Amino acid sequence: MSDNEIIMSSIQTNFGTIKFYTQNMKVKDLVYVHYVAVRGKDEEEGAVQRVLSKQRINSIKDFVLKGNMFVSTFILNWTDEKKKPYFNNSNITIPIISSAAQVIDGQHRIAGLQEAMKEDDSVGEKEVIVSLCIGLTTKEAASIFLNINSQQKPVPKSLIFDLYGIVEDNEDHSITRAKDIAIELNDNISSPYYKCIKFPGMPRGAGIIDLSTVVSSLRKSLEPDGVFSNYKLKDLNLQKQVILNYLTAIKYFYEEEGMWANKAKNPFLQNAGFFGAIDSLTSEFILKCANKKSFTVETFKQLLSLNNTDLLYQRDIKNLDGKTARARVREFLETYLKQTLPEQDEYEFE
Repeated sequence: MSDNEIIMSSIQTNFGTIKFYTQNMKVKDLVYVHYVAVRGKDEEEGAVQRVLSKQRINSIKDFVLKGNMFVSTFILNWTDEKKKPYFNNSNITIPIISSAAQVIDGQHRIAGLQEAMKEDDSVGEKEVIVSLCIGLTTKEAASIFLNINSQQKPVPKSLIFDLYGIVEDNEDHSITRAKDIAIELNDNISSPYYKCIKFPGMPRGAGIIDLSTVVSSLRKSLEPDGVFSNYKLKDLNLQKQVILNYLTAIKYFYEEEGMWANKAKNPFLQNAGFFGAIDSLTSEFILKCANKKSFTVETFKQLLSLNNTDLLYQRDIKNLDGKTARARVREFLETYLKQTLPEQDEYEFE
């Protein structure tokens, strides 16, 4: 054994035609050999992972620093072509090479362990269970990822389209994706619409915004040639974050006046207000944010600048038909954008 490889007992198993090698590894070795290939961002075989959540990483770091460790396995796909692990007589030899194996399952746990190691070196000496595959294709990696996430714990249904978009299309994708976003808006405690979406079968009086309104307002923009895709916002997590940040920015201005939770005054707590807000997002604000290369809450707040104008009340759209009410909401949200447009004589034509 050379200084840059480790030998340990291993168990070989099969997932269909894919071979798995499962063994214990020290955390420091796992952290050293791993890397994350993000689908839609990294163009390489096996890229199935999602964008990392800093909040989840910090939570995992705190969990580990309290003396806890994971009993569930980490799954890696070895991609380094020059030097590969090899299995012999119930032992596996693994080269300790930086960024040689992409993560299929466990990216947040590894990132949390990595952060914990920065504060406590002893974390690196602890052992975890690692299942290693060698040279998987993207389809093979996706099939493993889906098996883990769709069979063992619930994930958004449209995540399957993100993974398998390379091999199949589905005409219901945008509807399914819009439903997943509606679930996020309703279930995420940080969402301005937490417990506000009315799903079929709910008791009378539960929810405020109809699921059909959320789906109808988002469906077109989530299609393969829709505005999200046109601005390279194809991943479910990115789409959810853009929508949440935008709605959070609107909520900020109403909350300052103590109005957000007031169903009798807040126009965004009714279907027309929500639909009009999404209309503005997809027709104006995504473009403006893309130009700034920023979709943060602060960027949306700067673009909206609703503190520079009188807030819109529910009474202002109460007696309008749905289409006219949505247009009135759009006009209100885009007031500051129009105020900042150059005058006619400020444009150059030659």
